[in-house]
Amino acid sequence: MKHPTAHSKRRCASLLLLCATAASSVQAQSDTAALLDAQRQAMRALSRMDGVWRGESRIVLPNGQMRVGIQTERIGPMLGGTIKVIEGRGYDAQGGVAFNAFGIVSFDPASKGYSMRSYAQGHAGDFVFQPTADGYRWELPAGPATIRYIATIEGDTLHELGERVVAGAEPQRIFEMTLKRVGDSDWPAAGAISPR
Repeated sequence: MKHPTAHSKRRCASLLLLCATAASSVQAQSDTAALLDAQRQAMRALSRMDGVWRGESRIVLPNGQMRVGIQTERIGPMLGGTIKVIEGRGYDAQGGVAFNAFGIVSFDPASKGYSMRSYAQGHAGDFVFQPTADGYRWELPAGPATIRYIATIEGDTLHELGERVVAGAEPQRIFEMTLKRVGDSDWPAAGAISPR
C-alpha cells in the first residue's frame, strides 16, 4: 500500500480549500441576492413618498411663537431601490435656508424592521421608522419627552405632524407641514459617474 506524500497531501488540502471557497462564494452570492430582493420589496411600501414636494410648514418655537415657512422635500430610491433617501429644506420669509435635514431609510430583513439614519442641525441619530397604511411614522427621544412624527400621503398631498409627547400629559404639537407633490425626481440616482 502506497502512503500519500507531503506534496499530495498539500494538493488535496488545496483542492478542498478551493471547493469550500467556491461553495462559500456561491452561497454568499445567493444570500446577497436574497437580501437585496427583500430590501427592494420592503422599499416598495414607501414608493408613494418619491418625488419633489413643496408647501407650508409651521414650527412652534420654544417661546411659544409660531414660525411659518416653506418646506421642500426631495425623496427617491438609491442603491438599486434598496434604500430611500430624503432631503428636507425649510425656507424663511426671505428665501433663506432655515432648516436642512437628510435621512436614509433602510430595511433589515433579519429583524423585519425599518430604520432611519437622520442628520439635521448638527445632530445625527438612528430611529425606528414605520410605514403605515397611508404614510409613515417615526420617533426620536428628547430627554424626558419623545418627539413623534406622523405623516399621511393621500394622492399628491403629504401632511406631517410633529408632537412632543411626555408621559401623563397631552401631546403638544410642535410642527406641521402640508406639501403638494410638484413633480417627479431622478434624485439621487441622477448624475452617477459613468465608467468612461
